[in-house]
Amino acid sequence: MSGALTVVLGAAAVFLPTPYVVESPGPTFNTVGTVAAGGEDTPLIEIEGAPTYPTDGELDLTTVYVAGGPGSTMSFLEAVGAWLNPEDAVVPEEFVYPRGTTGEDIDEQNAAAMTSSQEAAVAAALRELDIPFTEDLAVAELVDGSPAEGVLEAGDTLISVDGTAIDGIETLRRELEAGGGAPVEVEFRRDGQEQTGTVTPAAADSGSYQLGIFLATSFEFPFEVSIALDDVGGPSAGMMFALGIVDRLTPGGMTGGRHFAGTGTIDSAGNVGPIGGIAQKMTGASDAGAEFFLAPAENCGEVVGNIPEGLGVVRVATLDEARTAVDALAAGTSPEELAQCSAE
Repeated sequence: MSGALTVVLGAAAVFLPTPYVVESPGPTFNTVGTVAAGGEDTPLIEIEGAPTYPTDGELDLTTVYVAGGPGSTMSFLEAVGAWLNPEDAVVPEEFVYPRGTTGEDIDEQNAAAMTSSQEAAVAAALRELDIPFTEDLAVAELVDGSPAEGVLEAGDTLISVDGTAIDGIETLRRELEAGGGAPVEVEFRRDGQEQTGTVTPAAADSGSYQLGIFLATSFEFPFEVSIALDDVGGPSAGMMFALGIVDRLTPGGMTGGRHFAGTGTIDSAGNVGPIGGIAQKMTGASDAGAEFFLAPAENCGEVVGNIPEGLGVVRVATLDEARTAVDALAAGTSPEELAQCSAE
């Protein structure tokens, strides 16, 4: 009897949900191409109010399918199947989603991150091309024990620091670093009134100086940029969006007709940040026929040893580096002659 029970329990375990998620290569989307929307093809990036130019080749953003997680569990059998597939990654659910996260939370977070990444991509592209725009930094929230407590409040818009106008996050960072931790005079707008206060920045673990605030950024661009991409969320397409916008706004196709792919978050200053699932994204890019892949420098540890055969990978840390790499590769430069991820 006990033997039969063991068999039944073992068989049942195969179908029980497991606390893992599986990351698999997802589809790619050409940021200078078209997507199907409303029954017809429409440009993935559409620009109104500024001159645009024909493009060629491909600048693909890459994606990852995620199976399992909150609201979508998988069985032990499915997890084992993914473990046996070299293209998939099986990751403990808590490594991807904080405890208590719901499926609705994930959808909302991914949608918000996608919107934010698109705005940052426009800002980064315009800054790369020296096209003026307005960037306002507002206080979203104060961190616990913030040195700005009693001076700044949520909703305040930063105007200047020590007399230097704040036109973006990089200006704020530069001014705080230049002060070396000394008290700074912060000018801000609250309820339509301009005010000033003195804050002594705190040193972060990284050694940088901070006001101890979370920032919310809003932009006013000189023309409209819209991105038509449904059912894809998260911030990791930012760099490729920015490259696509730069290509559309500059004469001559950036790619030289070649097939590029890549990934990476981006901020309004053009800094490229790390993402998840880069091994799966490189595989997806290779499967889609990409010749070259632009990888965030901070992901190099996961790039080494996972590059598909025949895919040339170049390490980038900024939009300017990514643009320079595309120009060089399109002109015939070998990927090995450009910045590479190393095993060190």
